[in-house]
Amino acid sequence: MLELLLCSLLTLLPDYLYRRYVQGKRIGKEITLYSVWFELRWGIITCLMLTIGLITVVFYNHPSTTNATAFFRTIPILPETNGRVAEIYIDTVSGVVKQGEPIFRLDSSRQAAAVETARRRIAEADAAMVVAQADIAASEGKLQEARSAHQQALDELETRQELYRRNPATVALRELERLQVTVDGRQGTINAVIAGKEQAETRLSTLLPAEKASAEAQLAEAEVELAKTVIRAGVSGHVEQFTLRVGDVVNPLMRPAGILIPEGAGRGRLQAGFGQIEAQVMRVGMAAEVTCVSKPWVVVPMVVTGVQDFIAAGQIRSGEQLIDPQQVLRPGSILVFLEPIYDGGLDGVTPGSSCIANAYSSNHERIASGEVGGVKALALHAVDAVALVHAAILRIQALLLPIQTLVFAGH
Repeated sequence: MLELLLCSLLTLLPDYLYRRYVQGKRIGKEITLYSVWFELRWGIITCLMLTIGLITVVFYNHPSTTNATAFFRTIPILPETNGRVAEIYIDTVSGVVKQGEPIFRLDSSRQAAAVETARRRIAEADAAMVVAQADIAASEGKLQEARSAHQQALDELETRQELYRRNPATVALRELERLQVTVDGRQGTINAVIAGKEQAETRLSTLLPAEKASAEAQLAEAEVELAKTVIRAGVSGHVEQFTLRVGDVVNPLMRPAGILIPEGAGRGRLQAGFGQIEAQVMRVGMAAEVTCVSKPWVVVPMVVTGVQDFIAAGQIRSGEQLIDPQQVLRPGSILVFLEPIYDGGLDGVTPGSSCIANAYSSNHERIASGEVGGVKALALHAVDAVALVHAAILRIQALLLPIQTLVFAGH
């Protein structure tokens, strides 16, 4: 409508002025409801053509969309394991939590028993080390005793052998053989005691530390499982829709306990979906303006900080059926990220709020570079100038938006 009014000032109004003051035709006389088309046909046709052209130029070079939203992410509150709720630390359906603050606790009797079992195994390994040290001490005593007995038998054998060498009649040969067997037996006892001592030392230095380390690892694992029964906030934010109660069974795959909205989520940034035809126009750094339902009568200056290179409507996932392009019923839009030019520009805009966004293309740098001729530079100046039309339309929308929402929409 605004474009039609502007174009009529350049086409229809001059045509009427010519008819009125040059040809002397007057409204209600020569110019009536039935003759207006014949009398003002040149102005009407030119006005319609210029309006269509102006609308095309404005909407192509300065795109607009009503699909602008302050998206925010939500985190489902889920435990890592199944369990029955034993304690709740948040009494309300919604509330504020800090990072690391507990939200609820599952029944931990099984995990606590596993922790206690692992601790008992560590104590058992420590006790076994003490016993191994005692066994080593006992082996040392037995080794000393065996060496003494061996030395005594060896001395007895050497004495008998010396007597036999001096006078074979004084010592029987059978006696020497018996003493030699005794010495060999005592040496075997020494070897057995040494082997037992080495076994006890090996057990103390290798086996028991390995068993203790395994028990400590089991304790750490059990403590981790026990810690999982207390569900804590991963980030600071707001807990919403928290209807969990003591005795409820929580399943990490099917039944979340609530939703955690991170602090600051959806603030300071907008996401807008522009038509595919604007793919060649949208650029990072373009100036933009938005007005939101949650902050009426305010136009916020923005800047384009990102343009997504893909259109969501064309995404596919591997499946058992071939993709038919006819299944894409609605053409997708180009996702554009907008941020306020000034700090605090989106203060007061509720995350998730619906907004109207305009983006304005600028050819100033192109004109200033001297790469375009005079006629094209004039055309580019005109393209930049008609952005005023879209800016005026946005302000009219911002002015009428509360009225349309509260009065005509019945909200």
